[in-house]
Amino acid sequence: MTVPTSTRAAVLTEHGEPLRLAELPLPAEIEPGAALVRVSCATLCGTDVEIWSGTMSFPGMLPMVLGHEMVGEVVATGPDTRDALGRDIPVGARIGWSESTCGECYGCTVLREPVACSRRGYGFLQRSDVHPFATAGLCEYAYVVPKAAKLLLPDEVPDTWAAMAGCAAKTVLRAFSRAGGVTPGSRVVVQGSGALGLFATAVARISGAGTVITVGAPASRLALAPQFGADATVDIADCVQQVQQLTDGHGGDLVMDFAGAPSVGHEAVLMAAQRGTVVIVGSTGPNDVPVPLGTLMGKELTVVGSLNGDIADYHQAIEFFRTFAERMPWDSLFGDPVGLSSASGRITAMHRLDEVKAVIDPRLA
Repeated sequence: MTVPTSTRAAVLTEHGEPLRLAELPLPAEIEPGAALVRVSCATLCGTDVEIWSGTMSFPGMLPMVLGHEMVGEVVATGPDTRDALGRDIPVGARIGWSESTCGECYGCTVLREPVACSRRGYGFLQRSDVHPFATAGLCEYAYVVPKAAKLLLPDEVPDTWAAMAGCAAKTVLRAFSRAGGVTPGSRVVVQGSGALGLFATAVARISGAGTVITVGAPASRLALAPQFGADATVDIADCVQQVQQLTDGHGGDLVMDFAGAPSVGHEAVLMAAQRGTVVIVGSTGPNDVPVPLGTLMGKELTVVGSLNGDIADYHQAIEFFRTFAERMPWDSLFGDPVGLSSASGRITAMHRLDEVKAVIDPRLA
């Protein structure tokens, strides 16, 4: 096929405003290690919603293309383009990809921790008016930069699952790993009933938790939690007391924040059991939140932060979906696919909490 020189894209030009359809240029030359991909599926993440609304913002970020969970078909590659496992990526292959890392900074070389890369680059951090223009999910074609983490995808993992693996699923799996996993028979409390919270509920159940409690809102989202293994669901109002009652006064051995509300840290500490572990994943932004340090000390809690995930977590997420394809109703997390022209409506629906995870197929009208 003829390699395209431009692409349709849904561009965010002002926080809180509808996305604008635009034609963006594509790089004239595919660099070594890079690829040009026709996007077949992009799933929207809470971060996309926060950027759209302006909750997450920094100077000079706009205009930009949202979307960092996506998969597509390779239409062109540069020399020596391989995936993270060293496999050649041919034209026609289906791949997913995630953030790029520099391989040179302190985080990459000394810590050997990709998420600590000081020049870690997401597609949604690329301005759409400067080269290479279109690197994110809400494009018909996306340029996958040389150092982006690419993965050839197994046929049995559907596009929506594979796209979600690129951020939401890998973030959850990394958080469980940072916590040291789930002790069989233990009590796990998941804060949040969005895509991350529901996926975490499923991971806790599959990992052998004795009791899984999902805390969240609104009721329509919380109602999905039992399908993903929750033994009980708790509305965010008066959640501490309810969790204590459900655990016979002990609290959660593992409490995981996938919500990010200002009260989450305080509630997590109060809901945790003696010598429990609290994992903070969903809290973003510059605002300080109160945490009862005396309770943290008195309970001898372990508090762990977990930031997104790296290529290892991404690969693990793909394998998780492949291994547990039949265990949970994964498809119920996703909305019906829409084209780029309807992307704004799906973002606002997620902002209203009317939809768990929107799906954009740029090939649609």
